[in-house]
Amino acid sequence: MKHLIDPTDLSVGEIAEVIALAEDIIANREQYSEVCRGKKLATLFYEPSTRTRLSFTSAMMELGGNVIGFADAKSSSVSKGETVQDTVRVINCFADIIAMRHKVEGAPLAATEVSRTPIINAGDGSHSHPTQTMTDLLTIKRELGTLNNLTIGLVGDLKYGRTVHSLIKAMSRYENTKFVLIAPPELALPDYIKHDVCDRYGIPYCEVDNIESVIGDVDILYMTRVQQERFTDLDEYERVKDCFVLDAQKMRLAKERMAVLHPLPRVNEIAIDVDADPRAAYFRQVENGKFVRMALILKLLEWQNDPSRTFDHGGKSLGCKCPNPLCISNLEPVRPRFEESEGIVRCVYCESKAE
Repeated sequence: MKHLIDPTDLSVGEIAEVIALAEDIIANREQYSEVCRGKKLATLFYEPSTRTRLSFTSAMMELGGNVIGFADAKSSSVSKGETVQDTVRVINCFADIIAMRHKVEGAPLAATEVSRTPIINAGDGSHSHPTQTMTDLLTIKRELGTLNNLTIGLVGDLKYGRTVHSLIKAMSRYENTKFVLIAPPELALPDYIKHDVCDRYGIPYCEVDNIESVIGDVDILYMTRVQQERFTDLDEYERVKDCFVLDAQKMRLAKERMAVLHPLPRVNEIAIDVDADPRAAYFRQVENGKFVRMALILKLLEWQNDPSRTFDHGGKSLGCKCPNPLCISNLEPVRPRFEESEGIVRCVYCESKAE
């Protein structure tokens, strides 16, 4: 069974297949209007979402399929204490493919252990968001014509931003990628991403505390909002939320050919006066999300019974305990799984360093 839980679940070749299919859908939308007739997508959204959920719904409907599921865990049997794995066992009886968003890190991966249908991770806590990453890759490809030889500036919430973590993992596999990390110390990129991705694969990066000094060097400026819901200390949120704002004055320092991306929603980190700039790609990015999800649905259904398509997050018990209180292994009865690399043991579900 092929699932999409992390961006690296797709090889570079498979990503190219998905992007090529998305571009063909964009060029020939009518040809794809009935290809999922009779198929059902279940959207299991345990955490509030408008953009991602509607994007999945719109994608399946444009393919001629149907959508079932829930947009609020309180309206499901979760409110009665049903586990993620039991919910998936039930939904397998009704749907051909599942898109899951969950506030608990590792929940979609736990779902794959029992699922008979492909699972797409639509975001798990602050861990990973692979379909947003695929949206970003398609947008970069359409805006700049390539995924190689790019300098990417990542701005704002690099600590909790699952979209940032996923994009770094994905882009680390392309030629001559460089990252500029633009964040306050409180929201710096986690060390495990720097070590396990950038350092391990020799990806150059630098850390700065302002946009102006580096905006002229980047090909992509990836803005993120400071997410209040990810903070346990509201004073910390109030202190850093307005630190990094992009406006038309800063855009004058940027390259003539660059692109500003944002997973949205924005609060005030991109001023309204940037919207008219042709380099502002974030609303085009939203529509690209629908097309790439259409392509992902088609490809995962196509690959479902292909033995050459692998999915294996591996891991063993190793007698360890995950220290992350928001990891699925600490909240539901799933088998703890850990992997050791270069002397460091990490939880397979959330990538936290084991105790």
